[in-house]
Amino acid sequence: MSSENKIRLLVVHGANLNLLGEREPEVYGSMTLSQLNKEIEQTAQSKQIEVLFFQSNHEGSLIDFLHEHRKWAQGVIINPGAFTHYSYALRDAVAGIQLPTVEVHLSDIHQREDFRHISVIAPVCIGQISGKGKLSYFEGMDALLEYIHSH
Repeated sequence: MSSENKIRLLVVHGANLNLLGEREPEVYGSMTLSQLNKEIEQTAQSKQIEVLFFQSNHEGSLIDFLHEHRKWAQGVIINPGAFTHYSYALRDAVAGIQLPTVEVHLSDIHQREDFRHISVIAPVCIGQISGKGKLSYFEGMDALLEYIHSH
């Protein structure tokens, strides 16, 4: 399959995900962000998907990345980190780019502190997957593929 025919997805990691493997390993595991991205890329390649990764601890940088790549991509997998719970600006960016988006989380946000139970991003996504570790990303990829192929 030529690169023009591949589905193109953005994989966006938000605040503090650069510390994967170091920050709260009892919650997030020992896998680093680099290792996670490598596994996502390998899975994507096996499904004929091209991925573009981005991580930032800055809300505006995440928004700028989504804006800049909205015409390149056909879908988005986003783990907003703590921005999940309060970033209306990131929510509006996800809505504004008009790409199918799946919100993912490594941990089960619904079984953690009360403030983590609410996502302001999820209502503008086609789905939310949490609590499955790296599999949250893979299931998000499958959900996007299914959505893209059915629309």
